[in-house]
Amino acid sequence: MDKDRFAGAAKDAAGKVESVVGNVTGDAQTEASGRAREAAGTVQNLYGQAKDAVRDASDAAANYARDAVDSDIYRDGTQAVTKQVRDNPLGALLVAGGIGFALAMLLTRPAPRRPNRWGY
Repeated sequence: MDKDRFAGAAKDAAGKVESVVGNVTGDAQTEASGRAREAAGTVQNLYGQAKDAVRDASDAAANYARDAVDSDIYRDGTQAVTKQVRDNPLGALLVAGGIGFALAMLLTRPAPRRPNRWGY
């Protein structure tokens, strides 16, 4: 758990106590200060929860990626590609060049055409 969650919960509780004391004594300023502290505590608690959620999601993604890299399917695929490249380096070079050319054609756009001067 994040320290912001603990600090936010403490501020929230202190704000509630302060607002109740202000309400009981009839001091509007103390009650308003308590409500403000309670709101600040709630916001800090929510911030801590969001940080925990992001940390958990990043840990899960890292574990998923680590498992994918360690899997036998990935290892077998890379070994097959390595063997194919070693057996036929010229063919691998031509395939890589073709893929690069195709990507370049897809990612570049042609120059904009000028509109027809006479409208047809």
